[in-house]
Amino acid sequence: MTTYREVFADGEFRALFAANAAVVAGMTMQMLALSALVYASTGSPLLAALAYLGGYLPLAIGALTLLSLADRVRPRAFLAAWDGVRALAAITFAVGVLPIWAILAIVMAMGLLESVTGAVRNALVVDILSTGGFVLGRSTFNASVGAMQIIGFAVGGTLIAAIGPRPALFAGAAFMVVSAVLTRFGLRRRAPRVAGRAGLRETWHGTRVLWRDPAIRALLLALWLPNGIIVGAEAMYVPYAGPSAGILFIAAALGMLAGDVVVGRWVPPGRLDRLITPLQTLLAAPYLIFVFHPGTWLAAGAVAVASFGFAAALGLQRRLLDAMPEQLRGQGLGLDSSGRMTLQAVGAFAVGSLAETSGPAPAMTGAAVGSLLIVALLWRPLRRTRIVTSGHAERTTGS
Repeated sequence: MTTYREVFADGEFRALFAANAAVVAGMTMQMLALSALVYASTGSPLLAALAYLGGYLPLAIGALTLLSLADRVRPRAFLAAWDGVRALAAITFAVGVLPIWAILAIVMAMGLLESVTGAVRNALVVDILSTGGFVLGRSTFNASVGAMQIIGFAVGGTLIAAIGPRPALFAGAAFMVVSAVLTRFGLRRRAPRVAGRAGLRETWHGTRVLWRDPAIRALLLALWLPNGIIVGAEAMYVPYAGPSAGILFIAAALGMLAGDVVVGRWVPPGRLDRLITPLQTLLAAPYLIFVFHPGTWLAAGAVAVASFGFAAALGLQRRLLDAMPEQLRGQGLGLDSSGRMTLQAVGAFAVGSLAETSGPAPAMTGAAVGSLLIVALLWRPLRRTRIVTSGHAERTTGS
């Protein structure tokens, strides 16, 4: 598959794409609303960051204990049911009967199963489009993330500014319900990819197999660390810009959307391999401008340019798919997504902690420096993974 027309010709993919888009919009509105609600109640940048990305912190625990479920559940039933749980949680937050600590606790508890959800959805992309269509399919998903984040931030920000964060939580719940309906009636029933019982032992075994492979390990670190630190800087938008934070969120989403569309559609695989490190450098470098405390619109331009660099993940994920055993595809893709989101939460915690003493702008600048250092350290290991995965792809295709 080489065009978006071919990808969207598949009705199942259209349903999965639309359901994922609804989830992204709903989760974006929920995260923004919770961050605004917590910051207004506590005045703490750290707690605001935890409200924004706190649900990602437990993903590591879920990945280490539950991820074998990803290849052992019926995808349609699992995804639809989990969307219903998300909607119920958002409604509970919106009603206003829970204290802040209880809201944060529920958000983090739900993060345990989010690792499985991402794994199931990513593996479905491969099941529907085959390995050859994975990169283009993922680029459409990533592009929809940018577009639906724009919608989520715009609608959520408008509701928060006009009538407060709780209505934004109700709107987020409505998007979750839409996703559940699309999933239930748009996807066909599938049997689990792997038979047998899922549990801690099976999860640990699969994780050990994946992590002991030097190429897979290097690719996972490259997917997790630079992105995680920069998303930690994004978690400072509310403390940095206050009521104008939605402008920064929208700018970041636009940049990510542009990167995924341009890179996913028009950059051939060989060139994309060579652009991974430059794109990861671009992801961090524009944040250095925050040392000068730029105004909202200049800051928005910087984060839009930086977010184009998130497209580096497309090349890294393609290499990862080539390197993984097929029977561990769901768990491997889940380990990627869970690790990235966990490190995003860790990044938010670290940058938020730094901001408690230095303020948001210096903390965001420090995040940029840290991300650039990690990109430099990973450059040589990533060169080796390019050779390893290219050889693996040649062997599996018989070329």
